[in-house]
Amino acid sequence: MSPFRDTEGSLAGSAPAPAPGKAGTATVWTALKWIIPVVAGLAVYLLPQPDGIKSGGWAVLAIFVGTVLGLILQPLPLGAVALVGLTVTVITGTLEPDVALGGFSEPTIWLIVAAFFISLGFTKTGLGRRIALLFVRALGRSSLGLAYGITLTDLVLAPATPSNTARSGGVIQPVIRSLSANAGSHPGDESRRRLGAYLSVTAMQINTVTSAMFLTSMAANPLVQKLAADRGVHLTWTSWALAALVPGLVALLVLPALIYRVFPPAVRETPEAPGQAREQLAALGRMSRQEWTMAGVFVLLLLLWSVGGQVWDLSATVSAFTGVALLLITGVLAWGDLVAEKAAWTTLVWFSVLVMMAGQLQELGVIGWFSNGITDATSGVGWQTAFVILTLVYLFSHYLFASNTAHVAAMYAAFLAAATATGAPPVMAALVLGFISSLYGGLTHYASGPAPVLFGGGYVTLAEWWRTGLIAAGANIVIWMGVGAAWLKVLGHW
Repeated sequence: MSPFRDTEGSLAGSAPAPAPGKAGTATVWTALKWIIPVVAGLAVYLLPQPDGIKSGGWAVLAIFVGTVLGLILQPLPLGAVALVGLTVTVITGTLEPDVALGGFSEPTIWLIVAAFFISLGFTKTGLGRRIALLFVRALGRSSLGLAYGITLTDLVLAPATPSNTARSGGVIQPVIRSLSANAGSHPGDESRRRLGAYLSVTAMQINTVTSAMFLTSMAANPLVQKLAADRGVHLTWTSWALAALVPGLVALLVLPALIYRVFPPAVRETPEAPGQAREQLAALGRMSRQEWTMAGVFVLLLLLWSVGGQVWDLSATVSAFTGVALLLITGVLAWGDLVAEKAAWTTLVWFSVLVMMAGQLQELGVIGWFSNGITDATSGVGWQTAFVILTLVYLFSHYLFASNTAHVAAMYAAFLAAATATGAPPVMAALVLGFISSLYGGLTHYASGPAPVLFGGGYVTLAEWWRTGLIAAGANIVIWMGVGAAWLKVLGHW
């Protein structure tokens, strides 16, 4: 008997067959899934190209728009849509093949792939299930309690884990898989809404907050620190953490409950879960050799992700593949396990293509043109109004990006310069834009490294992911620009 009780009725079961009269409508919608991305891309391409954009830049933007719409509407599976977009960039002569394929060499993308494999190790050995049962035993009387357990885990790991992708893929995603499986919630069918969908969305939005709270909790944060220093604004680990403390804690309290309300799990009350979890832990007995090996590799990974770059000059990606290699050598994972992990390889394809396109938008001047237009538009108004406009544009412009780091590199310095030029206090502007550089990571399924890891679990549809991402972004705007502004005032930053 499952320790989870469905208070809204089971979502399992096959969907009713469409009525014969609806067949034509379905055919039209299938055609529109192709037509809309193509027409939108052509419309952008036919618009006059602004001055300052290099040759090919406007065409890349057109293909990017069409590809993103294709990923949303899905006339083909995600990987296939991305391959079509990549092919169009080459056969039209917009990009050379070596440039178009450059996204596949991005270390961050391979870190995501490695994170999928590490997550698989937790599931295969049963260690993920054991951890899940520990969560259930401590906080398992409700699905909301489980969400707060994930929140606390992410918060504890964040200061010492510079890779938020590794944090999500190596720690959080395996727990979600195990908790969801125990609740009878499986990816790819209607049972996903029992628990897995809610926990996946919540974990993504929580990750954006913990990534914003510490200088060492997201890979692009040190780049923010450097770009701010280039403009004479010096941010330390302590000043960053102190400034983010109050709005961050408020956001961590609010977001699980907010998502619980707007995107509720079917499984809500689980009063029997703690007792049954204790029984199942007792039945599991002592940890097996493979579990101990997986745990040891995990601890090593945490060490490498925390200090490997400073002590041994190891990147997060190299550290992750070190862990994967050890799991292969020790027999925890077999090569066949990696080959069969379709979600990892699908993610490699579509995320590589989007990162490549986003990089070319920056390289060919499209992002610079966009940034210059925004800074010109805010001239002549008070700094408070101008700063609100700049921060909102900076946040929502992330729909054009498939990487936090790429967005920071392309636009942070320009927006900080514009903000200070209008009179915004430099430290406040640098911090707020730095926080937003993490908070926008949950807007889309390609917005940051953790997004494709958690979305790739298969529990959430694209429409659900984008809708909840927008709702969470709205909540973060209220919290970080309301409570956060008041807290920065107390600290004397404005």
